[in-house]
Amino acid sequence: MSNLLLEKELFARSENQCELCRSTDTLSIYEVPPETQINADTTILLCKACIDQVDKKEQLDPSHWRNLSETMWSPFAPVQVVAWRMLSRLRNESWASDSLDILYLDEETLDWAKKTGDHEQEGTVDFHQDSNGMRLVEGDTVVLIKTLDVKGSSINAKLGTVVKNIHLVHDNTEQIEGKVEGQTIVILTKYLRKG
Repeated sequence: MSNLLLEKELFARSENQCELCRSTDTLSIYEVPPETQINADTTILLCKACIDQVDKKEQLDPSHWRNLSETMWSPFAPVQVVAWRMLSRLRNESWASDSLDILYLDEETLDWAKKTGDHEQEGTVDFHQDSNGMRLVEGDTVVLIKTLDVKGSSINAKLGTVVKNIHLVHDNTEQIEGKVEGQTIVILTKYLRKG
């Protein structure tokens, strides 16, 4: 199925709304992991705010998800799967916990919902942050706030050294990579500030 046909089908199915929060702003096709086939049975139409929170690019905003209590009843499995995952991540909210308690998924859909392990994770998302709590993103410029000896090297990264175009260490939010004196080194985020 072409993307254009799929998009047309999803817009018709969703009545031109995000299938989770009902927003009409910036809607996109979202492939529900871990599916590899892209069709109407494995995708949903989501707004940017939902995508960013589902993909853990932004912190969960519980008030944004209030419509899940209604949209979780969608007859479409991919919508049910993502609704269940988000309600699970929001389970500390009483309304989300109540909704999760009454949401019924058939065995196959529940297995699909559990495949990513999202339901076992806490609702908060950890981001790379500098010593002042400012969020760091790929390509930022940072300044060292402490002189650092670089292990396994003769480099001494001095206080005030500017490190441009940083790379985030994806499996550790307390580390970034950057070039100092032409050599790529790992730097702890607590020793830098966003420049």
